[in-house]
Amino acid sequence: MCTYKSPAPPNVDDLLAQARSGLRRLDPATAFRAARGGAVIVDTRPEWQRRADGEIPGAIVIERNHLEWRCDPSSPTCVPEAVGYDVTWILCCDEGYSSSIAAASLQALGLSNATDVIGGFRAWRAAGLPIVKPAEPVSPRLPRAATVSGPGKTPADSPYRSEQP
Repeated sequence: MCTYKSPAPPNVDDLLAQARSGLRRLDPATAFRAARGGAVIVDTRPEWQRRADGEIPGAIVIERNHLEWRCDPSSPTCVPEAVGYDVTWILCCDEGYSSSIAAASLQALGLSNATDVIGGFRAWRAAGLPIVKPAEPVSPRLPRAATVSGPGKTPADSPYRSEQP
């Protein structure tokens, strides 16, 4: 009688380890310096977290559910910062877990400079790096206006408004 046992499917820890194996993750201070040198910090946290804890000045907000569409320069819904595949995207979530998986997803799209902040926003704040608590959280970055074409079309007419991918 055969006693073959199929391998266990991967779990979320395996997924995270695989994602991180392809990243050159940055500590908060290094991410801060990289942003000063032209890298784009992307805050992927939902509004309620940004409202409660504050924001990184100068970071663009792209919530996780729109990330790939906004950062892929070939997407009709990319943001103005998505000027090519060599952009350095530094993702920041709350604790540095979902941002690792998200950065690996961007790398899979050919955005080889995508990475994340070790420890996320909490580590950024603990490192004493700048944060702000605006009266209203920064709105998520919308696609560039060039995605809307045709006579009389405006961004409000776009099928790619913020609630779309």
